[in-house]
Amino acid sequence: MLSVQAHLAEILAGLSPVPPLEVVLGDAAGCILAEDVTVVADVPAHATAAHDGYAVRADDVHPATDASPVTLPVVADLWSAAEEPERLVVGQAVRISSGVALPVGANAVVPLEHTDHGTAQVRVRRSVGVGSGVRRVGADARAGTVVLAAGLRLGARQISLAAALGRSHLRVHPRPRVVIVPVGDELRVPGRRGGGAGVFEANAQALAIAVEDAGAVAIPVPPVSDDRATLREVLADQLVRADLVLTTGGLSEGSHDTLKDVLGPLGTVRFDHVALAPGRGHGFGSIGEDDGVVPIVALPGHPVAALVAYEVFVRPALLEIAGHSELFRPSVVAYADAEWNSPAGRREFVPAHLTGSPDEGYKVVPVADPRAIDQMSLTALASANALAVVPEGETFVRLGSRVHCLVLEG
Repeated sequence: MLSVQAHLAEILAGLSPVPPLEVVLGDAAGCILAEDVTVVADVPAHATAAHDGYAVRADDVHPATDASPVTLPVVADLWSAAEEPERLVVGQAVRISSGVALPVGANAVVPLEHTDHGTAQVRVRRSVGVGSGVRRVGADARAGTVVLAAGLRLGARQISLAAALGRSHLRVHPRPRVVIVPVGDELRVPGRRGGGAGVFEANAQALAIAVEDAGAVAIPVPPVSDDRATLREVLADQLVRADLVLTTGGLSEGSHDTLKDVLGPLGTVRFDHVALAPGRGHGFGSIGEDDGVVPIVALPGHPVAALVAYEVFVRPALLEIAGHSELFRPSVVAYADAEWNSPAGRREFVPAHLTGSPDEGYKVVPVADPRAIDQMSLTALASANALAVVPEGETFVRLGSRVHCLVLEG
C-alpha cells in the first residue's frame, strides 16, 4: 500500500507550472505574477492636488483667518490634464480639482471648505503650510522600485497599482484549467428526473467550487457512463482544454468499473491503494500524445473520500502548477475533546469541529462517529471546519491527545 506522503510526492513531482503568459490586466486577476513589476517613472510624475480647492503659494495666504480672510484673484480653473503646465505668479490662485497637476509655482492647495468658493476671486479663511493638500512626486511609487514581486497572487489592489503605472499587460502563470469528470452509470444530475435507483452526482460541482477557490479554472463535465467507448471518447475530447484532468469514481474492482481499462491505452497511469482513510483507491499519471499530454488524477467516487482526497492531493498540486510558493492549508495542533479508534496502517483524515484560539489553545472533536470513517456522511463533512489528522501508527486517539488539524475555514 502506498503511503499518503509518497502519493502526494509522486503527484507534485509529475506536474509543472503552467508556462508564463503575457495577458491583459483584466485576465491577470487571480493569477500568480511570473516576473517582478518595476516602476519605470515616478508615480505620480508631477505634484498633484490631493483634494479639490485652490492651488496657491503658502506665503500668499498667511496668516488668513475667519476674521481676517485673504482675497486672491483666480486666474484659471484646472479640472483635467493640460497640454502645457499652468503657471502661478505671486498673489494669485488657481482653482484645481483633485488629482490634477499643480501649476508651476504653487506649493499648497487650500481646501474648498476653507474658502467662499469664488470663481473670479476667492476669499481664503485659513492659512496652509507648504505641501499641504499636495501629493508629492513619487508618492505612490519611485522609479526603479519593485512594487509587485514575482510569485504574488494578483487581486484588485495589485491590478490597480499596475494600471496606475501605465501597464496594460502583465506576465503571469495562467490559472490552470481543470476538467472534472464524474464516472458511473448510477449517477444522476441533481434536479433531473431519472429512472432506476441511481444516486445524485455530488462530486463535480463540489470539486469545481474547490478548484475555483484554489485559483484554478474549473470545467465540470456531466456524469459519464462506465461504457468503455463513451468514457474513452469523453476523456479524449477533454484533453484540448485541460491542464489537468480530475476523475471521480470508477476505481472499484467490479467488472462494471472501467476507468482503469480505458485509461491504459490513453497514456501512462498508475493505480494504487493509498494508506488513506477515507478512501483507498487512487490513480495518477498522464494521458494524450505528443504535445497534448495532460496529467490526470483519479479520485474515489464516494463524495466524502473525493473531497478529502482533493484537500490532501489535488489542492496542493493545483497551487504548484499555478506557480504558488505556499501549497498547503494552515494547520494547528489541537487537543482531542473526544476519544476514537483509528484504522491501523492508514492516515486518517477525520472531519472535525475545531474551536479555540492561538492564545487559549485549540480543541477538536469529530463531527460524526469516526468508527465508520469509510461511510462518513456528507452531512458530517458539511458541518466540519477542519480535518483532524491521525498518523498511520496510531490506532486510538485519547481524550486530551495532541492532534494535528488542517484548517478548512476561518
